[in-house]
Amino acid sequence: MGEFELIRQFFAAAPCAQGGEGIALGIGDDCALLAPTPGEQLAISTDTLVAGVHFPAVSDPFLLGQRSLAVAASDLAAMGATPLAFTLALTLADTDPDWLREYARGLSLMARQCGLSLIGGDTTRGPLSLTMTVFGRVPVGQALTRSGAQVGDLVCVGGELGNAAGALPLVLGERDADATLATPLLSQYWSPSPQIALGQALRGKATAALDISDGLLADCGHIAKASAVALRLELERLPLGAALTAFLGLEAARQAALAGGDDYVIAFTLPPAELDGLLAAGWPVHVLGRVEAGSGVSLHDAAGRDITPAVRGYQHFRETP
Repeated sequence: MGEFELIRQFFAAAPCAQGGEGIALGIGDDCALLAPTPGEQLAISTDTLVAGVHFPAVSDPFLLGQRSLAVAASDLAAMGATPLAFTLALTLADTDPDWLREYARGLSLMARQCGLSLIGGDTTRGPLSLTMTVFGRVPVGQALTRSGAQVGDLVCVGGELGNAAGALPLVLGERDADATLATPLLSQYWSPSPQIALGQALRGKATAALDISDGLLADCGHIAKASAVALRLELERLPLGAALTAFLGLEAARQAALAGGDDYVIAFTLPPAELDGLLAAGWPVHVLGRVEAGSGVSLHDAAGRDITPAVRGYQHFRETP
């Protein structure tokens, strides 16, 4: 099967590639054309997933289709953007029609969930790699960034932490578990739900935000650095799911929540006066600590002792001494 036949059969014809609001021209030309509404800005982000690094080399293509788009769409959520479109750069070792059909099906399912349309991309031969570029729109001046946290703000997250990291032993076939424990963990790993609506609800309320991909401590460090403040987190406030703690035990569950990554929930800083309104509206806001003067991120136990671990999250390229 040739490159253009592959694109035509599995992607140009996919439900997620049939256009939508804000898309003037989709797949078929040298470029797609987007038409954002006047008074809005484009939010753009790119994520690459590589077999053997971000997911097992042998993976269910339907689940992989969901995961590969969700992790990219989560960046739009963290900026408070409304999803618009995405491109896919797909590198494949060979063209397996069954694999491609299932991957495109999972991709379309997540695209529909996120409100995204496929507008183009590229295909090439090589080790399996998936690169998504997502486009969203946000009113001018309302995008959530990492640089606005203020002393006195609350440090919050938009859901449970650690479930995807807790699923890794199951994903890698290292452990088994009863379905009551395995299902919620595996669902968070393979089919995370980008918090798009929450991100939009935080416009004009949160002072800084990002999505947690590399671990709570590591990613909060980005807010601390960009905002020139310190983030003080409290261990006892970590929102842990029942399945995670039952599967790993409390201490390992806490470690997964702090440094495991792949949560794809929003971490944000919030003026205390905004908290009650968000809770009353039903948003899943969990307060983990406060913003203070200083720098960096620290973790404290119930007695107030600093117990910040040395390992704070995942890095592809670690600095050497």
